[in-house]
Amino acid sequence: HVQLVESGGGLAQAGGSLRLSCAASGHIFGTNAVAWFRQVPGAGREFLAGVRGSEGSTYYADSVKGRFTISRDNAKNSVYLQMDSLKPEDTAVYYCATRTVHFVELSPEMYIYWGLGAQVTVSS
Repeated sequence: HVQLVESGGGLAQAGGSLRLSCAASGHIFGTNAVAWFRQVPGAGREFLAGVRGSEGSTYYADSVKGRFTISRDNAKNSVYLQMDSLKPEDTAVYYCATRTVHFVELSPEMYIYWGLGAQVTVSS
């Protein structure tokens, strides 16, 4: 049974920072692709960042490039999303997701395991 649990969401001011964590059980992050998405009401899930399984290449959406950083700790079987220079438009529910292959995909339909999500709210 695979379970992903996000933590670290909350409220931040514009220009501030938050760090999201995603811990996995029943699944190995180190050899499989992991990605962060976000969703606002009425919209689909937006790809933000991904880390390739094994060799660890990272990929970012243009909307967060230079502000967000994805990282992985194989010993803790966890993935993180460091979010800096936050903007009010970053307000959303953030999800981590993973696949059973090593390469990152941008489409949420390509991910089979999802966390329940963490609310991030950025005030102006």
